[in-house]
Amino acid sequence: MMADLGQEIGWDDEIENEGADFEPLPEGIYEFEVRTMQRGRFPGSDKMCACNTAELTLVIVDNDGKEHQVFESLKLNSKMEWLLSQFFLCIGQKKKGEALRPNWNAVPGSRGMAEITVNEYKDKNGNLKKNNRVSKYLAPEPKQFKAGVF
Repeated sequence: MMADLGQEIGWDDEIENEGADFEPLPEGIYEFEVRTMQRGRFPGSDKMCACNTAELTLVIVDNDGKEHQVFESLKLNSKMEWLLSQFFLCIGQKKKGEALRPNWNAVPGSRGMAEITVNEYKDKNGNLKKNNRVSKYLAPEPKQFKAGVF
């Protein structure tokens, strides 16, 4: 999948594209590719201590060939270990029932399947907005062997 990197706009160039209103993907199960991963830091809250985070940009291509980006933050906290395991099972790094020391450098470019939901929230101005979120990372289905079928 080739990323659309855009084109540089000169200081004196005309601009006209005002963008379209963002329309999230319908809820469902989609294949994704991890486009980018940035290491970050979660400052902590009243529910979770400060910890490292993996800030992911997942890219999903819809049936019309249009790319959609879903932004996810994986918190490296024991309370979220189940989600980390789910993610690494999904992208094929982890085997069910086995411990894993993640290879974070191999995350960008990884592919998997996820259940996507539509999240509603209010922006800083109090306007109702929608975006997509991952509700569940799906482990690959084991291949079913049938005699005579290749």
